[in-house]
Amino acid sequence: MTTTLAGGRAARRQTMRRIRPRRSPAVPLLLAVGAGAVAVLWLWWTSTPSIADTTGKIIAAGRITGLLAGYLMALVVLQMARVPALERRVGSDRVARWHAMSGRYTVSLVVAHVFLIMWGYARQAGRSLADIASQTITTVNTLPDMGKAAIGTGLLLVIAFLSIGPVRRQLPYDGWYHVHLLTYAAVFLTFWHQITTGNEFAVTPSAKTFWYGLYGAVTALVLWYRILTPVRLNLRHRMRVQAVIEETPGVVSVLIGGHRLHRMGAEAGQFFRWRFLAPGMRFSSHPYSLSAAPRPDMLRITVKAIGDHSSRLRELEPGTRVWAEGPYGALTAQRRSRGKVLLVAGGVGITPMRALFETLPGASGDITLLYRANSTQDLALWGELAKIADERGARLMYAVNSPDGERPDISAESLRRKIPDVDRHDVFMCGPPGFAQQVYAALRDAGVPARRIHHESFEM
Repeated sequence: MTTTLAGGRAARRQTMRRIRPRRSPAVPLLLAVGAGAVAVLWLWWTSTPSIADTTGKIIAAGRITGLLAGYLMALVVLQMARVPALERRVGSDRVARWHAMSGRYTVSLVVAHVFLIMWGYARQAGRSLADIASQTITTVNTLPDMGKAAIGTGLLLVIAFLSIGPVRRQLPYDGWYHVHLLTYAAVFLTFWHQITTGNEFAVTPSAKTFWYGLYGAVTALVLWYRILTPVRLNLRHRMRVQAVIEETPGVVSVLIGGHRLHRMGAEAGQFFRWRFLAPGMRFSSHPYSLSAAPRPDMLRITVKAIGDHSSRLRELEPGTRVWAEGPYGALTAQRRSRGKVLLVAGGVGITPMRALFETLPGASGDITLLYRANSTQDLALWGELAKIADERGARLMYAVNSPDGERPDISAESLRRKIPDVDRHDVFMCGPPGFAQQVYAALRDAGVPARRIHHESFEM
């Protein structure tokens, strides 16, 4: 059984009102981050006296790595705050990659900081490199706030270890997610020793004010966007499960009702992080894209059973309370720069593409959807897609394996053969990482500029 939630012309008119093509703020933001790092280096330079011996050089190196680590810690937390300007304009996938990269640099700098400072302190005390462990214990027991810093550093190391690709893939998503939240505790615990023992903050009082301001602003953003905003959203819209419908084997749609859902500001192509308040699911929050244009009284997600959480969605009962955070994601009509659009979906990646296929404004023949699946039985929402294509005069193509299992050819040549002017299209793409990489390479070879290939991927 399938269900249809079609907004038709009304959804396209709403989308047209929201199309305000604009450049991503990613480059200005990265420049601002670089400027902040330069300011940190300047702070270290102006507060560091001339260095006469090796011990002084080691301690100075320890201080600069500590300052940079403290600066990056604030950025790591900022990237976890789900600030709309980042999540909806830069893109959740890019922010996630920034967060992962920043985390790796932060941990590396923290390790270098601890090693260099303890080595320098050991040399000051007339000890050797082999005495770093005992020097560390002495420092933790004597200097203010170092005990908290030691615990925070330990938490950071645990989080870093569990975030290593092979290790993370062995963990349940919920387990890794909740451990990752300990980053907040780690940053809080390590913050105080920066103020009480940092030479730069003692020499330059204005630097202490700046540091408090930086961490205070980040803390305010986390409280507002991760706690207060979701509370306000869910109290206002009071969402509940209306129905759960099987689309194809292993794929279900969840219809979610509520009050004035159009006021949530969601757009086709975006996703929410959903928490269903049912037994065994209350502490699990997962990202699922909208699979239809948002309606004032209804939202829909379509999910493939590939894990514990997604497999349990079919068991949801009507009336189950829903807690959502969002909307997130930048894979929306605002990315569009050309009249013609190609949508490419792989597997369950059809969900945001289906919503865009319905809502992207365009004349007959302007919108094309290419849907990749293992078999025709796996083409979820196909009936809806065919109906939308007929109503809009859009092109709908599928690529499935042959009966003997041979995979379809999705190359630059095949794309140019099926869509001769593919290089004059905007391309929106969603699917598994391997599929996305293959299609991206084919599109580039077919002459599509990288700036017109829009996709989101959450592999870190």
